[in-house]
Amino acid sequence: MLKKNDVGPQAYRDAMAKFAGHVHIITTDGAAGLRGATVTASCSVSDTPPILLVCLNRENLKNEVFLANGRFALNTLGKQHQPVAAAISGQTGLASMSERFKVGTWDVIATGAPTLIDAIAVFDCEIIDTKDIATHRIYFGRVAGLRLGKEQPPLLYHDRHYTVLDDKA
Repeated sequence: MLKKNDVGPQAYRDAMAKFAGHVHIITTDGAAGLRGATVTASCSVSDTPPILLVCLNRENLKNEVFLANGRFALNTLGKQHQPVAAAISGQTGLASMSERFKVGTWDVIATGAPTLIDAIAVFDCEIIDTKDIATHRIYFGRVAGLRLGKEQPPLLYHDRHYTVLDDKA
């Protein structure tokens, strides 16, 4: 017989901290405004057509700008991007989004969402669907623009700290 136990929010977050996740910055810009967030909850959905998903906390009302703009770019980070990840997430104390975006070098590809010039990869997406689940909203994006950067060790988030893979053993 299996024994069930209560899984509270803090215990769940502590267990999820043991996941090593590749760090990305999701960005948007448009009529609703400029926004960026540092995330690990993203993955590929399909390659034909190219679609990916990103999960954002919908209890943070500032994230509504992604849906209102109808587009986002997912910027895949390398080890040198830790200062950019920290700035966009708000860890550095920069208050406004415009201040946070001064860290890193940004341009646009297809949709008008900010793209990090030296990212490992950039997926510039148009939002084609969303799904609300509990505290989060899943954004499905059709890739309208793509840029591949130079190969480099990925920036990971594990046990509530940034880290990198040491080598390709």
